[in-house]
Parts: sequence; structure tokens; C-alpha cells
Amino acid sequence: MKKRTHNCGELRKDHADKKVILMGWVNTFRNHGGLIFINLRDRYGVTQLVFDPSVKNAYDVAEGARNEYVVSINGTVRRRPDGLANPKMPTGDIEVLCDEIEILSKANPLPIQLDEHTEAGLPLRLKYRYLDLRRPAMQKNLIVRHKVSQLVRNYLSSLDYLEIETPILMKTTPEGARDYLVPSRLEHGKFYALPQSPQTMKQILMISGFDRYFQLSRCFRDEDMRADRQPEFTQIDVETSFTPVEDLFKDMEDMFSLIWEKILGIKLKTPFPVMNYNDAIENYGCDKPDLRFDLQLRTVSDAFKNSEFKIFKEVVLSGGIVKAIAVKGADKFSRKDLDNLTDVVKPFGFPGVVWCKIQPDGWQGSISKMLGDVEKNSIIKTTKAEVGDLVLMLGGKPDLVNGAMAELRLHVGEKLGLINKGEYKFTWVVDFPLLMHSDEDNRFFAMHHPFTSPVEEDVETLLKGKKEDLVKIKAQAYDLVCNGTELGGGSQRIHRDDVQKAMFKALSIGDQEAKEKFGFLLEALTYGTPPHGGIAFGLDRIIMILTGAASIRDVIAFPKTQKAVDLMLDAPSPAGKEQLKELGLSIFKA
Repeated sequence: MKKRTHNCGELRKDHADKKVILMGWVNTFRNHGGLIFINLRDRYGVTQLVFDPSVKNAYDVAEGARNEYVVSINGTVRRRPDGLANPKMPTGDIEVLCDEIEILSKANPLPIQLDEHTEAGLPLRLKYRYLDLRRPAMQKNLIVRHKVSQLVRNYLSSLDYLEIETPILMKTTPEGARDYLVPSRLEHGKFYALPQSPQTMKQILMISGFDRYFQLSRCFRDEDMRADRQPEFTQIDVETSFTPVEDLFKDMEDMFSLIWEKILGIKLKTPFPVMNYNDAIENYGCDKPDLRFDLQLRTVSDAFKNSEFKIFKEVVLSGGIVKAIAVKGADKFSRKDLDNLTDVVKPFGFPGVVWCKIQPDGWQGSISKMLGDVEKNSIIKTTKAEVGDLVLMLGGKPDLVNGAMAELRLHVGEKLGLINKGEYKFTWVVDFPLLMHSDEDNRFFAMHHPFTSPVEEDVETLLKGKKEDLVKIKAQAYDLVCNGTELGGGSQRIHRDDVQKAMFKALSIGDQEAKEKFGFLLEALTYGTPPHGGIAFGLDRIIMILTGAASIRDVIAFPKTQKAVDLMLDAPSPAGKEQLKELGLSIFKA
């Protein structure tokens, strides 16, 4: 087989008169009634080929070429005639006059179009992923992914972090999402679990004395899918011993600054701001605030304690909250726009949004007649609303109100064009609660995971284990957020066995269960454990933000559907009877 001399994105004016061999896919074919023009494509770019009837053998073969045929050509580089250069193509100043072409393989008519305007739906794109990946936009995404991976590896290595692989076949553990289980052929009835994260293993590495670890780790979670979630994903996993949180933050900020500068040519301002969890919930309704626009929520519960608007009054008296947002430009919202806000809050159980427009001649809106001067003045004072503003309000259980108002804030920001798409706003969110109480299950759950350390001043509270005090404990946990997306999270870990046992007790994990699930870690903690902590970032989410992709499916080579199905491989698929017999398994209909 011939060896290509150049790729299809390489040739420039200074290559003129040079003999070249190119190989690639026919991107477009045009017969102009004399000359044949073919745009030849590979992952590096596109080069225009020209076939002249005077070179009969090459011309005759070129006539039979069609889109997506794979061809090899010999030819001479020449500058395009005056006025015919294509400034939109990096190779647009030249073309290759071909004297030989060989069709290496033919292509059937394609089931999907490969240009940037493809209208193929996601199922079709995933079924023919090998074709979808030929599209320049998809190739660009995966090239960016490669570059980021290399930047991360080189950067962390320069700081003496060691890349160490951890097992894929692990032990099933409680908490978090459902595990993917792998049956053992040698020990029937026993199962491995695919790791939801390398959490316990990287802590073991800290105990083993490898004080700086990282890994681009594969993780698996059997949970409901969405745009930024897949059953298998990749995270930049980092753990370090004897390192203050401030130093870890600086290392990670410098890593993101390097990535943004090398990939986007943007210099990020460091250090990143730090936001308290409670402030994030109070002002933005969520722990991953989009700070590209300054539109904050305000709690206006006090305005309704003695209000004639009974719905909000009852909410406040029963322990709920009322939140509001003052939006500039009430005239930009038609009645239809206001009615459509229902679709934003309906998933949280709200039948609609309470709204009022503050006009020069008074308040207009769904409940304006039920609000007295006391309520109106209180709302204005709290929200800083002015004449011409639109006030949107919801009342109910705090978690539902905050969640719905967070979505409402984003919706308004999008509608009014307040979000600068070319801006990147990073923030750390800190001081999370250590535990969350579920009234339904009557037990506590870990806000992050069961190995997160409480802040030093709350360690004794955890050891005492009084139920009424556990909800007050703060965690040494932190998330990094960019433009409303949680890029990753981490914490300082528990490094004392008595504190870890107290944490398990608070989570209603009994001694026997703790021994069965985490006995190896509990024992390891008794042999000298350094203070340690770390963080894990979603590589897929990072690439999604860098490339502007709508979903992490566009930055993963072979993703799955929302039902965790690989349409190209037709997986999952049934196992054969002999395979099941070897594993000691039988299949029963659910």
C-alpha cells in the first residue's frame, strides 16, 4: 500500500508544485462538464482535488467516485486561480491536480447526512455511530477530549501526582446509585460490582503512602439517564495527603486555567470565588448557581404572615417559605409568556407562578388585589423591586420552592438574554451539610458520601451521635461549579477509625454491615492514616462546556441512550444458556 505524504488539512501555498499522495473520504463530488472537483476529507481537514479530462485514466476513475468513497490520489499541488481561493478553508489557497486515483473502498448510500446540518435524530445517530463520528463537529469534540486528557496528565504529573489504576471489578457497597453487578463464574452466588468511583481505593492509596494520586477513571452508575449523565463515564480523580484545602483549590484552579487557555485561548481569573452552601441555596435556589447574570432570589415569607392571601399565609404558618424574584422589564412578558411559566415549575408540583407587574398606576397581576400596602412594601424592600419590574413568587416546602425558583431564574435569564454564552464563571461551593434526614425513610443519608469528614469543630458532635444535633453538622466538602454546571466535587476524608464508625452509625449502617462492606477500610484506618482529601471532576461535562455541546453524548465516542442501551452494538443482549449455566444463574421474568 502506498504511504500518504500529507494529510488533507496540511497543504498551503508554499507546497505549490510539490508532488503529493493524499488519502481520505470523498466529502463532495462536482462534475462541471469538463473538470471534476472532489473535496477529499480526513480528520485533519479538507483538500480540493481537480481532475482534467486530459488525464484520461484518472478522470475516468474519478467519474465513478461518490460521497464517502475512500480514495488514494497522486497529484501536484497548485495555487488556485485568482479570485477562486476559498478563505473558509485552511487549504483554500491551493488545490491538487490529480494524475492518478485509486478507489480503495466504496460506500452505500448513507442513512444519515454527515454535515453540520444533519437532521438525523439521536437514535439514528447512535445506531450509525461510526458514520456520525465522521462529522467534523464530532471529531473536533473528541480531539478536544484528547487534548484535555493530555493536559491534565502532564500538569498533575508535574506536581508529583502519580497516575495509578484502581480495579474495575470491585465490592458492592451501600449508598449512592445502584451498582452494576458482575457474577463470578468461580464462586456461584457471589458478585463483583463495577465501581461508582474509586473512592475507597484512592483512600487506601493514601494509607499506603502514595501521597499524591490521580487517575482518569472509568465509573459506572445504574441510574436514570439525562443530558449530562451516562451509565459509564470518566472522571479526573485526585487525592492527596498532608495538603491543606487551600492548596488543593489552588492546584485545581491552575489546572482549569491551563485547560481554558490552551483549548479556548481564555485566561481565567484566579482564585475562584468561594460561596457558602446556605448562601447558594438562599440566593440561587441550588448548589450549582449560574453566576453569569446577577438575578437573585429573595425570601419574602415575612410579608405573608398576616396576609389576606391565604395560600401563602398557610404556607408560612406551616413552616414553608415564599420566595420571589424581581425581574427588570415587565413589559417584555406577555400574558402568554407568564402562563408558560407554569411549564417551568410544574415538575416540582406547582400549578403555576404567582406574578405581579409593578406599574406606575399600581400593581397588576394574579394576586395584586389581595395584597395590601404592608405586603407590597415588604416585597419591594426585600427584592429591591422598582416600577416597571415583574415580581415572580412561589410558596411551599423549602426544597421544592428553591428547586423551582432556580429553574425559573434560569428560564428568565435565557428569555431576557442575560446570559453571556462566551463567559465562564467559576465558583467553589463549600460548607455543605454532612447529613440529610429523610422523613420518609426516617434515617440520615450522606450529603456527599460516607467517607466525608465533618469540620473539625463538629467532630465531637458526630461522635456523640445525638439525632437532633446531627443535622447541624457541616462537612469539609466542596464542589466546583461553572456556568450552572457542577464540574466536580470532593471533600477532606475521615482518617480516624472512631469517626468513621460514628459516621456509619449516623447512617444506620450497623457494625456487621460496615464490616462486610468496608471491613478492609476500617481495618486500614487503624494502621496509621494521614489526613487526606481529594476531588473528582466529570471529564465528560468539562468537554461539553469547552465544546458547547448540548449533551455529554456528543463528547463520548460510544454513548448510550436514556435507557442505557447501545444501539450500535445492540447491547445489553441476552446471554446464552451455557453462559448462564457456567455462572450458576437463571433468568426469571420480573
